[in-house]
Amino acid sequence: MDTNEIGSARWLPAGTFEGRVCVVTGGGTGLGLEISRGLAELGAKVVVTSRNPEHHTALLSEAERRGWCVRSLECDVREPERVAATAKAVLDEFGVVDILVNNAAGNFVCPAERLSSNAWRSVLGIVLDGTFYCSRAFGKPMLKRGEGQIFNIVATYAWTGMPGVVHSASAKAGVLAMTKTLASEWADRGVRVNAIAPGPFESSGARGNLWPTEEIKARLEQQIPLGRFGDVDEVAAHCLYLLSPASAYITGECLTVDGGASLAPPMWEKGSRPKRKREPQ
Repeated sequence: MDTNEIGSARWLPAGTFEGRVCVVTGGGTGLGLEISRGLAELGAKVVVTSRNPEHHTALLSEAERRGWCVRSLECDVREPERVAATAKAVLDEFGVVDILVNNAAGNFVCPAERLSSNAWRSVLGIVLDGTFYCSRAFGKPMLKRGEGQIFNIVATYAWTGMPGVVHSASAKAGVLAMTKTLASEWADRGVRVNAIAPGPFESSGARGNLWPTEEIKARLEQQIPLGRFGDVDEVAAHCLYLLSPASAYITGECLTVDGGASLAPPMWEKGSRPKRKREPQ
């Protein structure tokens, strides 16, 4: 297999996840897809879930071509009974779940005063409720076994805030708190829980919902110290590192991968120097 085509996997040794069973919610598109591809390329048995199984078609085709072990299950993470049934199906087939990646999400830009109750509930249901339901359903057998990892996808606006995403920011802030709480509660029982907070990165979903025009994209890029959006495989590479044995002594952490976008802005314009007011002699 040519790992050069799987950008997220090129930094870790071949077979890093050999034989590990990994579940990735929302694993057929965007960041979830790249995490799924990286895990599979590095030897994992990967189960991807989403509400729309058509999202898995491309990954399943690639898996067949490359000889990966990838399964697809339909699951709405907002429904605890469906989540429990999905966990049972995975355990019935593979016996264990080593890694859960809570990637399923929903987001769009809308001023808070215009946000409907249904829209608020939908995003909170997918992101916050879904992360808990999946963590509970897959975490219980991990705790019983005394080994496992849960990995959550949050966002830097979970602590900075950002206009237009009050629903997603509130949900992600809850997931960040959940990450630290579960990490503290489950560490002595063998389960690690970590998170990643990506800044803007190139994906079709984000492009359509968050920067639909080149003008908006250019304005956002100007606010990033490194001067560009990330690539999805760059973000996924850090996810794979945090899931790998290299991070065995890390739990309850959230890694920011945003090109410096969440740093404080400069106090003056680049290339200029503020003039000091001199006191009279």
